[in-house]
Formats: sequence, structure tokens, C-alpha cells
Amino acid sequence: MSSDRSIGVVLIDDHPVVLAGIESWVAHADTGVRVVAKGADVSVAVTGAGRDADVVILDLQLGSGVPAYAALRRLVAEHRQVIVYTMQDSPQAALTCLDIGAFTYLTKAEGEEHLLQAVLAAAEGVPYTPPALAGAFGSDTRRERPRLASREIEVLLEWFQSESKAMVAESLGISVRTVNTYLDRVRIKYANAGRPATTKANLVAKAVQDGLISLEEL
Repeated sequence: MSSDRSIGVVLIDDHPVVLAGIESWVAHADTGVRVVAKGADVSVAVTGAGRDADVVILDLQLGSGVPAYAALRRLVAEHRQVIVYTMQDSPQAALTCLDIGAFTYLTKAEGEEHLLQAVLAAAEGVPYTPPALAGAFGSDTRRERPRLASREIEVLLEWFQSESKAMVAESLGISVRTVNTYLDRVRIKYANAGRPATTKANLVAKAVQDGLISLEEL
């Protein structure tokens, strides 16, 4: 797997062996990914070289024993692409991270291949669903799901499958302005449900999570 440009990554984990392991994976992979900063807390992603990194890899447990949801919220508020990479194989934790706005959620057991693929996807804004996250989607029985009209779902799916809103408009026989209106409505409904989806990747994840579309349709 190769990339046409350099992708800067910042690592946040309080275990030196994990930081060293990820750095080794990155150094030996032909992906164009490079580690620009690393450390045990979120400060490395908001100051210095880490501030401009394309992707943040965040451990969900940073020493305190409490999930690092506050750190994730801070990064999402700054419009960062965050991959949660954790020992926790917990559907509830995975869904919570997605609802906060994480790009995706991987368990450390899923290893090198999935992590590097997720980094490339995050840098390009392309959805990525590793096995643990797919399992979390399947077990989600929560009720905080917005009610979308059939036309909204149709526009969403077409957008997920298209390279541009202009292509969606042409395919459905509507204007780009109308496409934007439908997508804005969907975003508003998710925001009102307390589950904002600020990027296309976030919206894809929530649509799959809520059973509005299937992974096979993407």
C-alpha cells in the first residue's frame, strides 16, 4: 500500500512500548505516513509539530483509569481526525467515541494492518470500519436515532457512493442546492439527537451504526 503524499501522525499513549511499536510499523511500511509527535497526553497534538498533523492516534486509557473522552472531545472540537486505538474491546466505548466524533475505533488486538489502513483512510476522509467497530454497530440497541425520511436516506447513500455532490444531483435529477438541503437536514437531525456528524466520514459511520445503510452498500 502506498501514498502519494506524506501523512503526518501524532501518537498519544502513556505506554512507551506502544509508541515504539507504532513508530516501527510506520517506519517499515510503504505508506507515506510519518510520526511527527508523540507523548502521553493530548498536549502533544495541540502544540508544536503535532498541532498540524493530519491524523491523531489516541489511546482511550491515559493513566487515570478513566476513559479519555474529554481529550477526544477537545480534539474533535478542533476538527482533528482522531483514531481511537485501545485495549478496550467494548461496543459501548466504541459507540461513545463515534458519537463524540472520532474518525474510527480500533482495538490494539487488530494490529498493524488495520491501524495503517485507518490512518490512510482518515487522511483522505474515507470511512474505515475495522472488525471490532462493525461488531459494535451490530450490537447497538440505543434509541437516540434520528428519524430520516426515505428521500434523505436515498440522498445520503448516493452521496456516500459518489465523488461529488454534483454527481449526486445528476444521478437523482435534482440540483446541487437541493442535495445540500437534504444533507443539512440530516446533520441537523443528528445534532438535535446529541450526536453531531461534522464530516462525511462521521456521517457514514453513524448511518451504518443506525442501520440506515449497510457496509455492503458503500
